[in-house]
Amino acid sequence: MLTSVRDAVAVVTGGASGIGRALAQRFAAEGARHVVVLDLDGAAAGDVAADLPGGSGYRLDVTEEDALAELVERIEVEVGPIDLWCSNAGVLPGGGLGTNQDWDRCWRVHGLAHLYAARHVLPRMLAREQGHLMLTASAAGLLTATDTAAYSVTKHATVALAEWLAIEYGGGPVGFSCLCPQVVRTAMLDATPAGAAVLATGPVLEPEQVADAVVAALAQGRFLVLPHPEVTEYERRRAADRDRWLAGMRRLRDHARQSARPDPPASEDLGTFSGLWRLSGNRRGWETSR
Repeated sequence: MLTSVRDAVAVVTGGASGIGRALAQRFAAEGARHVVVLDLDGAAAGDVAADLPGGSGYRLDVTEEDALAELVERIEVEVGPIDLWCSNAGVLPGGGLGTNQDWDRCWRVHGLAHLYAARHVLPRMLAREQGHLMLTASAAGLLTATDTAAYSVTKHATVALAEWLAIEYGGGPVGFSCLCPQVVRTAMLDATPAGAAVLATGPVLEPEQVADAVVAALAQGRFLVLPHPEVTEYERRRAADRDRWLAGMRRLRDHARQSARPDPPASEDLGTFSGLWRLSGNRRGWETSR
C-alpha cells in the first residue's frame, strides 16, 4: 500500500489552484518522481507544473470520460504507471435549491468525475497491486452545508463513492482515502457570498495545511483526511442526536444571515464552535461543514 509519494507518479485534478496546487507542490517537495497537474484551465496547469522539479500539466475536463481515459493512457505511456490519483476538482453552485444547471454541473464534477477516475485508473492499480486513489469531498459530505443544496448533496455522493470503493477494493495493496476539509482559503471561499453560514463554521485553513494533512493521512493509512480534526466530533454528535443537530443548524443559518460575514467579539469564540454552541444554548447543535 502506498504510504509515501517519494519516487511516485502522482496526478492531481483541479491542480491549477487552491488545494490542488498545494497538493502538487507538496508531492513534488516530498520527492515524487513526477507530478501531473490536470485542470480545466490547461495553461494554468502548465504554469504550476513548470515550477515543479518534475512535472507536466494538461488540460482536462474531468466530466468527459473519453478525454479522461485517453489522458490516463497517455500519462502511463509517457510518464509511467500512476501511483497516486487525487480526484480533486470541485465547483461551487448557486445557493438554495439552485438551478437544474447547478445540479447537473455538481453531479458531473462531484460524482461522475470520481466514477470515471475509478473506472479508468483503478483497474490499472489493481492489476499492478500498487496505488492509491483519493477523492476530495468536503466536511459538507459528512455533515451538511446550509447555503447550497446541490453542493451538500453531491459531496455526500463523493463520500459514499469513496466508502464504497474502500469496502469493495480496500484492505489490500491499493489504498483509498477521502479528503473532507471545512473552510479553506481558495477561490471558492472568495466566491462565497456574505451571510453564508459556512463563514461562521471555524478556522480558515491555508491550502498548504490541507496538503500537510493529506501527506500525514497517507503515511498513516487513514481513509478520512480531516484537516479540521474537530469534524470527527461534529459527525459523531450529528449521528447521536439528529433532531438536536438540525435545530442547531437552523440557528447557525439564522445567525449567519443576520450577521453577514460576522466578526463577533472574542468572547463569542465562534471560530472554535464553542461560541456557536453557547449562542444556541445547545452544546451539541452547531456542528456544520465546509
